[in-house]
Amino acid sequence: MHSPSPLSLVDLPIRRLNRGDLVPCADLCEDRGWPRDEHRWGLLLSAGTGYGIDAPDGKGLAATCLTMPYGSDLTAVGMLLVAERYARRGLARRLMRHVMEAVGDTPLALYATELGQPLYEDLGFSPVGRAERVAGRFGAGAPDGPPSASRSSVTTRPAAADDVQGLVRLDLPVFGADRTHLLARLPVFSDRLQVAEEHGVLIGYAALWPSGQTEVVGPLIARDTVTAQALVAALAATTDRPLRADVDARHKELLGWLVESGLEPHSGTTVMTYGIPDLPGDAARRFAPLTLATG
Repeated sequence: MHSPSPLSLVDLPIRRLNRGDLVPCADLCEDRGWPRDEHRWGLLLSAGTGYGIDAPDGKGLAATCLTMPYGSDLTAVGMLLVAERYARRGLARRLMRHVMEAVGDTPLALYATELGQPLYEDLGFSPVGRAERVAGRFGAGAPDGPPSASRSSVTTRPAAADDVQGLVRLDLPVFGADRTHLLARLPVFSDRLQVAEEHGVLIGYAALWPSGQTEVVGPLIARDTVTAQALVAALAATTDRPLRADVDARHKELLGWLVESGLEPHSGTTVMTYGIPDLPGDAARRFAPLTLATG
């Protein structure tokens, strides 16, 4: 049986994904050398909108793309994946064009890998920033443990059920769009949700969630670098697994501290937007996203 021609591939129908697609989505991640991450896909498909193309050979999905809407202010795009056996045959472009038509006039944002950036630029996206990935065992790089933030005067504690409204109030001006539908899911999604407060007012928060054999720190929202460090140190103390974070490259002090604390630099991603000149919100307090797919 002949494999489909490139023309017939890009004519395949695009459908909406649902929670029944968790395993095929995870299979596609594994096909591309990513962690399977059914846990993350569960969050993305419940809070966002997934699009997929079924593989013509009947074996799972040929391609996926995920949009995370934040009202009419912003839609994040992520998880644009094409199975290796169908790569470089137009499916990624087809899915992106479909997504761009589906969201209409809503501005778009995404994190592009080096491989994906030329496609996004060709579709009209502009680079506006960068995120640097660091990963490793927190505290492994320093004989006396991580640097001084672990002894910070910033007060942090595990989040309580009645903190969600405070999180939303803190998050809105920092992220620049309402993501209540995501934040409300954080207590169940994350292994740990930590808040920083001063005089009873929240000044930062961070979540820790599982991805393969590592724990991801994100989102990380904080008044300043010292607060961000205190939140990371508190989360790190709750796990013996390696940590991973995608930190806004502008936060050089936090990145330096994380490397001093034992994490190692990995490949970064380029932040790109379509329809707006830059990401909304306050970059000075936005240290790391929940996950690249959520913006």
